[in-house]
Amino acid sequence: MLFDALAPSSALQLIGFADVDAFRPIETMEDARSIPLDIPNFAAARAVVSLPACRIILMRSFARILDTAYRMPGGMVILSMTDDLQVNFKGLDLDARFFVTLRGNDECHFVEPQTNHHAMIIFSPELKDRGWFDHADDLRAHAANRPALLHTRQLLLDILRTASMQPLLFETTEAAAHLQEGLLLALDDLFRIDSMSDRSASVQGERSIKLVQRIDDYVAAHPTVPIYTADLAGEFGVSIRTLGGAVSKVRGMSLHQYIRLKRLWATRARLLKGGGATVATCARAQGFHHLGEFAAAYRATFHEAPSDTLARGRHSRTPPA
Repeated sequence: MLFDALAPSSALQLIGFADVDAFRPIETMEDARSIPLDIPNFAAARAVVSLPACRIILMRSFARILDTAYRMPGGMVILSMTDDLQVNFKGLDLDARFFVTLRGNDECHFVEPQTNHHAMIIFSPELKDRGWFDHADDLRAHAANRPALLHTRQLLLDILRTASMQPLLFETTEAAAHLQEGLLLALDDLFRIDSMSDRSASVQGERSIKLVQRIDDYVAAHPTVPIYTADLAGEFGVSIRTLGGAVSKVRGMSLHQYIRLKRLWATRARLLKGGGATVATCARAQGFHHLGEFAAAYRATFHEAPSDTLARGRHSRTPPA
């Protein structure tokens, strides 16, 4: 609904994405990697407007696992634009009462179990320091003051609608700077809180993230072999309970589900390359040796047969006559 009142203009970039493959180029540019969790209900969109010293991105996301490497020398704020936000961040369940901030660089891990609407405000390094970011290179969660949060949301919507309906205002430095100053003042109020450092810097959460990263590396290095929980726990020197708990905390699913999902997506990527590959060779290259079970799992995840994906990949690589 947030996007219904917006139309593209010279000041507002507005893009809808019909499927995850259309969304991938955006992720490639932004060093992000998503694994969608609900293919049939995929519907992402984003609106972008630039002010003199910051850029606002309104996003309708999708149910997914998201790994991203943020590079924010001037700082960044992300806040929910609706009250029904659900997201797991560094193993912590956050709702719309929280916003997150970063200045510098950080490798971040999220699970969104549903569609969310959020705004990202990215600041230019030239913007004068307003004392917002106490710790560099650490994405942090903060509990928002409710009136300040609602006021910031409304200002963001007003700026986006103005960019949609009166784009010529953004060609005037004075007008754009006035809109930006109102937003910066609202953020000043939003930042008058105590950091949730005891939550976001949780040692247990950091250990879980590092353990899942080791699992990711192991799965990538051993694509064709079966992976058993006990063997993996022994490889990492942790208990099976610790291993499963880390994946559940950071990824929101069991270890078995997570490894299978990663391998299904890796197989899909191979199928989309087309060429002379077959469904069987692509599946076996990712450790799926029971092709009937693979086909059923693939269809349940992507709502199409692997042969349909392969055919689409071959078609996209066929040069026009």
